[in-house]
Order: sequence, then C-alpha cells, then structure tokens
Amino acid sequence: MKDPIILLTGLTKSYGKVTAVDQLDLHIYPGEIFGLLGPNGAGKTTSILMMLGLTEPTSGTAYVCGHNATRNPIAVKRKVGYLPDNVGFYPDMTALENLSFIARLNGLTESYAQASAKDMLHVVGLEREMHKKTGAFSRGMKQRLGLAEVLIKAPEVAILDEPTLGIDPKGVDEFLELIKQLSREHNLTVLLSSHHLHQVQRVCDRVGIFVGGKLLVEGSLESLAQNLQQQKGISTVITLDHAQGDPKRFEEALKALPGLRNLKVNGFTIELKTDSDMTAIVVRMLVNNGADIVSVNRNDYQLDDIYNTYFENSITTDNAYEKSKGFFKRYQ
Repeated sequence: MKDPIILLTGLTKSYGKVTAVDQLDLHIYPGEIFGLLGPNGAGKTTSILMMLGLTEPTSGTAYVCGHNATRNPIAVKRKVGYLPDNVGFYPDMTALENLSFIARLNGLTESYAQASAKDMLHVVGLEREMHKKTGAFSRGMKQRLGLAEVLIKAPEVAILDEPTLGIDPKGVDEFLELIKQLSREHNLTVLLSSHHLHQVQRVCDRVGIFVGGKLLVEGSLESLAQNLQQQKGISTVITLDHAQGDPKRFEEALKALPGLRNLKVNGFTIELKTDSDMTAIVVRMLVNNGADIVSVNRNDYQLDDIYNTYFENSITTDNAYEKSKGFFKRYQ
C-alpha cells in the first residue's frame, strides 16, 4: 500500500478545559476521497486547521504531503488547496479577474495566470460566467469558483469543508459529480468534511465518523456495513400471499436455520434476523414448502444506520440524546 498523504497521530486540540479534538489518528492515501462525517461542533474544522498549520495542536502531529504542518506550514500550503465553508471573492471583480488575481498570488505570471484561470473556469463549468461580477453569483456558483481557486495551484490534496452548504439539490448533484471526476482524472486526494450523510455516501471511498472531538470509527462503507451486520445481524421481512394457509406452519423449518437470532410470524409476514445473509436460502425453503411469496425485503445497512449506531453509542446524557434525535430528523 502507498504511504499516506495525510498522516495524523494523536492529534489533540484543547481550549482550556474543553477538548475540541481528542487523540485523532488518521491515515488518508493518495487519490482517495475521504469523508469526515459529523455534526456541527464535532471538531472537524479544528482538525482541518491543524492539518493546514493554521492552528497549533496541543499535542500530536499532522503530516500532510510529507511535511509537518505545524513546523512547516508554508510547504503544506503549497501542496494543498483549501475550500472553507464560506468562500469569499471581490464582488466588483469578475470571476476571471478574481481567479487570475489568485493565480498571480500563487506565483504565476500574468499571461499564464489568465490562461490557467480560463482553463479552470472551463473545468468547473463557469466558462460562460467568467465575465460576470462575482457579487451577482449564487452560492453554488461561488462554490464552483472556490473549487477553481483550489485547483489552479495544481494541489496534491484538496480539503473541502462543508462545500455544499446552502446549494440547491441540483447544484449539489453537479458539485459532487465534479469532485468525483476531478479526483479520478487528476489522482487528486480529497478530504471532504460534511454533516450530510447521503452526500458523503455518494462520493467517498472511505469515511470517518467524528463526534465530540473523537474519531469513533473509519473505513470503507462496505467494511463498516459488514461490521454492523456482525453486531446486529441481518433482518429479512417476507410477505406471503393471503390466499394460502396459516404461515405458522413454516416456523419449525425456519427455526432450524443456522445463525438464527430471532423469528417472528405476524399474520402473513415473516420477520427473521440471522448472523449472515440467509435470504436466498429462506426463500427457497419457503417455496419448496408450498409458500407463495409476495415480497422480500432485506436490510442492507447504509451510512445512516452506521452513523446512528456509533453516534447514539457515544451519547452519555439525556440532553445530548435529545439533540442527536433532532440532528437525525433534520439531516437524514
């Protein structure tokens, strides 16, 4: 496996008695899109600022592109593009003027800066808006321009902090597809910080669940789902045709299933929970025993299931639990 391009070891940030980031250990590898997922106030932005050398950790280290972010922040900034959650541009300048100015600040000559700015505006889909003043830009257009600003320095890593905040659904879809495309075509490593579960699930190769300053778990969605299956089992709900006999006649055969954790027959619905996926075996068994099946539903764990499990397990007070319920109601 390649060496990690972002390597965080015991990274901690405290403000007096409050610990914003607590012993963060994280490896992110070249070319992958990693999602740092957690509610507002979890410590995601503080972690990013330490990676960029913009705030000093209380303890621990952050290495980005081979450089210690605390000791050598300028070297890190040369390799990393950063898009904060609220990007700003000179409102009386056009998109091309803003981007050309930024390119010159990054050391490009005036002629090359103009050409590069036009190229980047084309990449992010703003070529038709390049002569419009950014004061008239929508939130989504500003985020696209912000992404162009990130890319114009040809970074090895792009760190995007809540990049879709305030963008309409169509704009979000386009922005996420653009991130995936750029990462794939330019081998760009992307760290995406967000509290939107479905957005992270759509684009990220791996995800870390970050709550209360702590990284509770990290991995690919597949591995996290498998871990959850081992913990909770796999639930399958089968509905039978009402025209046939009493479904309870299938109970004895179902009770012999290997790894059966729970079985419930309610009317013409059979609900079972097993250690592993037994859906095909159960369907075959029922059909062979004369059952007419109307529908089969299996619980495939998604990111919201994973997030709920780890987030709720981290809650220690009734007040915090009430806040968590409000969070999921709003963002799922």
